[in-house]
Amino acid sequence: MRTTIPAALVLALSACNPVVVKPAEDGPPCGRGLRCSYKSTHVQSVAAVVLLFVIDNSGSMAASQAKLAASVDVLLDQLQDSHLELDLRVAFTTTDQGNPLCPGTEPEGGDLVLSSCLDRVEAGEFIFDGVDPPLDGTFACTDSCSLSDAALAILPTTTPGDQEPKPRSWIELAAGATNLPAGVELAEALACFAPQGIAGCGFESQLESMYRALLESDDPEHSNGGFLRPWATLAIVFLTDEVDCSSNPAHEAVFLTEKALWSDPEAAAPTSALCWRAGVECLGDPAGYDSCAAVNVGVDGSVGVDSEEAVLYPAARYIEGLQLLEEERRQYDAGAEVLVAVIGGVPQDYAGDELTYSAAGEQAHLDEFGVDPGCVDPDGGAALAPVRLHEFAEAQRVGERSNLFSSCAPDYAPALAAIGDLVKEQMRPACMPECVQDVDTTTEIVDIDCSLREENIATGEVREIPRCEGEGESRMPPEDEASCWYPLVDPGGQTPSTADDMSAYCVEEGWNLEFGFVRTGPTVQFATTTVDCKLSDLPAVDCPDLGG
Repeated sequence: MRTTIPAALVLALSACNPVVVKPAEDGPPCGRGLRCSYKSTHVQSVAAVVLLFVIDNSGSMAASQAKLAASVDVLLDQLQDSHLELDLRVAFTTTDQGNPLCPGTEPEGGDLVLSSCLDRVEAGEFIFDGVDPPLDGTFACTDSCSLSDAALAILPTTTPGDQEPKPRSWIELAAGATNLPAGVELAEALACFAPQGIAGCGFESQLESMYRALLESDDPEHSNGGFLRPWATLAIVFLTDEVDCSSNPAHEAVFLTEKALWSDPEAAAPTSALCWRAGVECLGDPAGYDSCAAVNVGVDGSVGVDSEEAVLYPAARYIEGLQLLEEERRQYDAGAEVLVAVIGGVPQDYAGDELTYSAAGEQAHLDEFGVDPGCVDPDGGAALAPVRLHEFAEAQRVGERSNLFSSCAPDYAPALAAIGDLVKEQMRPACMPECVQDVDTTTEIVDIDCSLREENIATGEVREIPRCEGEGESRMPPEDEASCWYPLVDPGGQTPSTADDMSAYCVEEGWNLEFGFVRTGPTVQFATTTVDCKLSDLPAVDCPDLGG
């Protein structure tokens, strides 16, 4: 049964205009005696990226959080190594959505969390007292962080829906400046903000936490309000060692009185194995299942129930939600993808092949978790195979490379570098995604008829972006202008100068025009760049490699 997604998840802004092709205008013909049409479309003048981390903050996660904090700068370095100016937002939430069996936690419920782990150490959030003696996970913070909340006080900024400057619950980097205090580097702030503690609920709701965090970004009155930007690349990174247990509160009796999914109906409370049984069906020999898949399971253990009767929210709820966000982004970039990466219970050598599952290990472990470990780290810590997260990630997979990485790896730097590469592939050069008309065929390279404008989504202000004056490194905006554009039309070697060379990406795609930008003033943070270009009526001549 198809899951209904709340309309609020469609985070539409009135400035989001579809791409249109204008009809041929009356007047003199262009180029080769043919009338031309104009194309109006969006291009990326900066690399706008929104990055959401969903961090498992249950008792077994100290080592994983420590490895994330130690390597998060690798991801940042990848994103900053780009041909475009980086406009970045980074936020964190936890997997704690609350549960009847976790009355002592303070669930974030998808709220974005931006506070130094040092302050949370003082609050006791890095102590897990569910075992005797309690686990001390303080090292997950102190190994990489030395800055308290006082040293990380967030500077006030605005959003399109809230023009009152105030501290936000995310980190921003725009126009080369951050919303961090002077002297604080972005990498050191991320290392302090990333560890979320180990005192959270052990019935993790990875998918629902993501869903709530994104949904609440649409509410200007919520602390998450304005975090998402529909023209920005959206990337979501999960860090967890357990299966998803995003339960429907309507069926919370399954944790209290309805015991069909419990390992021991005589026990005082269920184990985490309930989450496995409530969301997964496996076929074949438990020594090596033929397959395991996400399914809807009712409180009585029935498989294949309607979505409303399922103990866990169906995976389709989250897959369809991200598809809506992806469609919204494609109004600005036809090739936009919402990216998902999971650092979880998959083998350390996992490369995107078929995952295998079994339930043939120690009975005590199976009673506790329902399935054998998906991987075991060098210290003996186990992480569970993430069936629901795997299916969700596969639905958002782009290309052939895997977007699942092992939480059992001794070092997360390779995983974070690979995630950075996936994001960078979305930070494409500003190619004109149509074949433009060569209005003067007597020259070596394409002569264009284009204009560009910048719209500030927050204020509605529209300004024409002037063409740069000068050539090469001497290009500058006209007097009293903060930015300008220039055309890149040489696919390589047609002119002696390299200053007009197109990027390899645009050339490989077969386009015949790319835009470059020069800024001498601050970037307009909530701006989209729109171009109007005269199109070719003979693309086979002007763009012979298009589509090849």
